[in-house]
Amino acid sequence: MNTTKVAVAIFERNGRVLACQRKQGSRYEFKWEFPGGKVEEGETIEQCLHRELREELSVEIGPVGRTEKELSHYPDGGTYEVAFCFVKDFVGELKNNVFEQFKWVTPDELRTMDILEGNKDFVLRLRVNGRT
Repeated sequence: MNTTKVAVAIFERNGRVLACQRKQGSRYEFKWEFPGGKVEEGETIEQCLHRELREELSVEIGPVGRTEKELSHYPDGGTYEVAFCFVKDFVGELKNNVFEQFKWVTPDELRTMDILEGNKDFVLRLRVNGRT
């Protein structure tokens, strides 16, 4: 069983987090997720986040805060080790380079969205600024 390592950013702003929707025609199309991607060979989680967020959103991130890891198994056979990394600061204006759309949502709003399978348990526990 191959496990794909993934790093995603949890951006927090005013009690909201950034959610991104996968494009039509992509694997798991139209599912909502957090920005980030696959960790490449020899790359750290933080290096992956810097690269992926530059590619996906045209931003440079500050230091990574708390990180939570989870293992997820998908019905189609995919197994992913996801590192959920809390990132408070970034430089640049968010630019949508790869998603169908993105938006700032509260954790409660996020729980009502069609979330990517591997993010669901994390989303259920997500608290931002002490709020659910």
